[in-house]
Amino acid sequence: MIEQNPVAHLRVLKPFPFVYAFYDGRIPDVRLHAETENWLDDGGFALGTASYVLVDEDDALVYDTHLSPAHARKIRTFLDRLGVKRIRVVLSHHHLDHVAGNEAFADCEIIAQELTLRHLEKNRAGIEAGTYHGQPAIKPLVLPKTIFEKHLKLEVGRLDVDLHHANIHSDDATLLHIEELGLLFAGDTLEDTVTYVAEPRALDTHLAELDRLWGWNVSRILPNHGDPLVISAGGYEKPLIRATQQYIRMLKRCVAEPELREEKLEALIAGPLQAKWVNYFAPYEAVHRNNVAEVVAAHGN
Repeated sequence: MIEQNPVAHLRVLKPFPFVYAFYDGRIPDVRLHAETENWLDDGGFALGTASYVLVDEDDALVYDTHLSPAHARKIRTFLDRLGVKRIRVVLSHHHLDHVAGNEAFADCEIIAQELTLRHLEKNRAGIEAGTYHGQPAIKPLVLPKTIFEKHLKLEVGRLDVDLHHANIHSDDATLLHIEELGLLFAGDTLEDTVTYVAEPRALDTHLAELDRLWGWNVSRILPNHGDPLVISAGGYEKPLIRATQQYIRMLKRCVAEPELREEKLEALIAGPLQAKWVNYFAPYEAVHRNNVAEVVAAHGN
């Protein structure tokens, strides 16, 4: 069924007093764009997507602009009703389900890592035409205005927020870290049930970067794709990082051990599931199959 109201299922979670999570997706038998395969329905909506907003005093920081302009406008209306006077946006990376709503914040400062801008500029024509990763098109695609390279410190009301560049999932990832609270907004660098492999030749880099991340003060993690019940309850614990590393190492083994390629995801990640580091969500079986195919193809087997 195609939902006529694109934000009919958008819900607002509040994992912390100063954090709002705008969550949509994981709605059985409902699609937002089309019955045919597309990046919105078969990606972010099927797996569930959260965009986050930090609010303190009259200051707000939006972390990703969600699946569509309609979602972003709903977030903007919510913040207006809160009486927020300053809104800034941070993009976690360049993938379409994270930048689709930029238009609703065109009058705000939009911040991104420099590679995010490069990716968006390079592919802007295809994104606006709906030929880059397909429909739906994002037109106009509003580009970030403020660029950083490795690290940028922001103040959001009384909150000290650090933006860090990382090469995990994509080469342009921006992590949002509130060190004094041990709170990490992870974008797509961490995901429940498993990571989506977008750059199969960079797995060793991703593993090393996850080791770097393990050394940070992190007690709770809020990913963009995860279980809404876990997000609502304050997010994931730090071993989500280790669960991600274990899964990536298993994917690497699939290159030399063909028998692993046919195993079900649930069996391959039985340890992290039993430890409750992650939760099983059946649509990730398809993600896993794609991951295996991409990794095997990238390594020539």
